[in-house]
Amino acid sequence: MTSQPRDILVTSALPYANAPLHLGHMLEQVQTDIWVRFQKSRGHHCLYVCADDAHGTAIMLSAEQAGRSPEDHIDTVREDHLRDSTGFLIAFDNYYSTHSEENRHWSGEIFSRLEAGGHIGLREIVQAFDPEKGLFLADRFIKGTCPRCKTPDQYGDNCEACGATYSPSDLIDPVSALSGATPEDRASTHLFFHLAHFQDLLTAWTQGEHLQPAIRNKLREWIDAGLQDWDISRDAPYFGFEIPGHPGKYFYVWLDAPIGYIASSQDYCRREGEDFDRWWQPGHSTELYHFIGKDIVNFHGLFWPAMLQAAGLRLPTAIYAHGFLTVDGTKMSKSRGTFIRASTYLEHLDPEYLRYYFAAKLGSGVDDFDLNLSDFIQRVNSDLVGKVVNIASRCAGFLRKKFDNQMSADCAEPELVQQFIAAGEGIADLYEAREFSRAMREIIALADRANQYVDDRKPWVMAKEEGREQEVQAVCSVGINLFRALATYLKPVLPAMVGRAEIFLNINLDWQQLQQPLLGHTLQDFKPLLQRVDPAQVEAMVEAGKS
Repeated sequence: MTSQPRDILVTSALPYANAPLHLGHMLEQVQTDIWVRFQKSRGHHCLYVCADDAHGTAIMLSAEQAGRSPEDHIDTVREDHLRDSTGFLIAFDNYYSTHSEENRHWSGEIFSRLEAGGHIGLREIVQAFDPEKGLFLADRFIKGTCPRCKTPDQYGDNCEACGATYSPSDLIDPVSALSGATPEDRASTHLFFHLAHFQDLLTAWTQGEHLQPAIRNKLREWIDAGLQDWDISRDAPYFGFEIPGHPGKYFYVWLDAPIGYIASSQDYCRREGEDFDRWWQPGHSTELYHFIGKDIVNFHGLFWPAMLQAAGLRLPTAIYAHGFLTVDGTKMSKSRGTFIRASTYLEHLDPEYLRYYFAAKLGSGVDDFDLNLSDFIQRVNSDLVGKVVNIASRCAGFLRKKFDNQMSADCAEPELVQQFIAAGEGIADLYEAREFSRAMREIIALADRANQYVDDRKPWVMAKEEGREQEVQAVCSVGINLFRALATYLKPVLPAMVGRAEIFLNINLDWQQLQQPLLGHTLQDFKPLLQRVDPAQVEAMVEAGKS
């Protein structure tokens, strides 16, 4: 049985509004969406909010290059992002933008509380300045010759040829990547967040159960090395929010990005008439979970809790990080066609193939995830088409032809059916713990048992023998009941396929209702639930990725 209903707010990291989504983004969104759909299937009030991360110099420059305003640019990108996420069946309860009045309000409010608490300081720093573009340059906007291996045309923070890391001032013959001008050193006063003020809070917080062990250890390394002040301001021109009380200074994008979680949930609550305060003010029983990539744990595991604490807001219940996506064992590559955009995938393949493959390999840790394309084809075809769907298609034909889609009034194998139903609690525990790969193994093991049951009873043989019609109906009805349990457990992963199964089964597959077998139940005509993966389509997707 399920526990008391919970109130759960879930986020995934905000995609940057400067480029299309790729399969790395989809790994995170699919992982989050599966967990959210599972929570809802168990009867919990679970919200999934996200937004586009819409500020920064890079967006300002991209808009300029595209010949449109930053506002038009981020609106266009947001529509593209939401279209691709929807294509992968990501069911956001709200998808917003950090360029919103709610985000402006909360960024200013949180900053004011930090400043009032004495956690903000001023300091003059020297930066590279592009005299032609009239703006300060981030490291990635400076190019030059590597000081170690002398390879030309390297960015200002690391060399792609030899792997050296350095500061832009170390480059030989540095130039602005934007204009080609030689950068000048200029001084500017910046605002800094004194993160070290929260040493005790962060030491205690990172020792709790809020983080995976590997992430906890990484954050402790940073804490033990001494927390550094965090530069939270940028100079005009900059696309973002101007800092209250500091004309010409703008919030660094990483300050207002996580505040976008607050803004998106506030927009949802206003629209749906929900109490916003119970999600973000302390003292409520609501839960808050962030799903992120392991490359941004410092922002979410150090800066974010400190900001929330200083502002008098609640801290996350937990932060769940995942590893990077590789394709066929290597970093995603445009030349090999393995840097695959979400839209490119959707033009060639069913999104549920990838949703299942991600689920079949995702655990609760932070290991990198490899999309092995030949394994992807084999796994989906074998597990889903060859095992799960096969049970329904084998049994449905006999019930339609001989029994007008009517199932038996009695259950011929009550013990077996109950074993499948009882397995749901263990599978639910694995979903809850984000051990999706183990959950899929349990489900496919049950599918093997169901297929073995049908193989052992051989309804195709009985159907040819006079007087055994009721046995055929009984065996196939048991098979359909076993399939019903499997489809229910797969619904968080495969909502569209299971939606088609619900039409066939003539019932809503609700985890809450899976206590008794279907008896004397009338089915609809069976229609194919999922096609096999065609290797030619995978090859076509890779070729499209190259262009």
